Amino acid sequence: MRLNKLKLSDKKLFDKYLSLEKHELSVYAFANIYIWRKFFDIRWLEIEKSLCVFFQDKIGSFLYLSPLSKANNPQVACEALSILDRLNKNPEFAHIENIEEQDLSFYKGLGLSCELKSYDYLCSRADLARLKGSKFKSKRSSYNYFIKHYDFRYAKFTLSDQGDCLKLYDLWQGQRQSASPDHLYQGMLDDSRISLNEALENYSTLGFQGGVVRINKEIKGFTFGFALNPETFCILYEITDLSIKGLAQFIFRSFTQELKNYKFINIMDDSGLENLKKVKLSYHPVRLVPAYIARRRVAEVSAVGDTFLSRGS
Repeated sequence: MRLNKLKLSDKKLFDKYLSLEKHELSVYAFANIYIWRKFFDIRWLEIEKSLCVFFQDKIGSFLYLSPLSKANNPQVACEALSILDRLNKNPEFAHIENIEEQDLSFYKGLGLSCELKSYDYLCSRADLARLKGSKFKSKRSSYNYFIKHYDFRYAKFTLSDQGDCLKLYDLWQGQRQSASPDHLYQGMLDDSRISLNEALENYSTLGFQGGVVRINKEIKGFTFGFALNPETFCILYEITDLSIKGLAQFIFRSFTQELKNYKFINIMDDSGLENLKKVKLSYHPVRLVPAYIARRRVAEVSAVGDTFLSRGS
């Protein structure tokens, strides 16, 4: 069975399947799949009116999302796992990532072992746009400091801003790396730079929307994201010159004020980083949206492995 390599022209097909259900996890968007193609060999396959998205790297292959369809189908899930068995040298690696909470009982019913992977942070757009009340006092103070001390201009992102945004990211990355010697974190910053370039190169086609802040005609902050569903907008990137006090709070608030058609702002997950978790929690999300991983239980994995050995795989 031949898997199709992901192309930009596949967006229409993906959008059709993604719109069959209302998703709250930020990974359920073509834009947030496509930008990772430099890190993974991304393939897809339609099975029984379901779309399955496979990611493969040096370690192995896995299903990046639950199969996309109108309703969960046990046959599709089993077929997807069988494909992963053929793709992976080690059957223990075969798994399904980013399962949403409403689908958890389905996978448990298939006898799969499910565990929590991460959370997306879902915030009230109105809260972020207003910054009212004592819980947002420090954010409001930083915002007010910025507008009082800087001569700035906020504007919508345009394609001509791409180069300057990449330069700003390099400055920001250097500031972050100086503050944290953690090698894992620094590697994540490098990866984020590559995915940022991918996003900027295909900004319009992927449906991104964003803004920039200029100080003395130089871009010192930018942010952009994508619509996840009619109620929710995801902010994918927010990058600012960290030496400018209050700029991060200003651009975040200004952008959310523009997004009047949305009730919620998804500010993504925390990548397992404690400092990033604290920042996201400081915006007082209304809900944490869980993502789960499903895999076979140990005895079933051993049986699959024995089958491969008997075939001489």
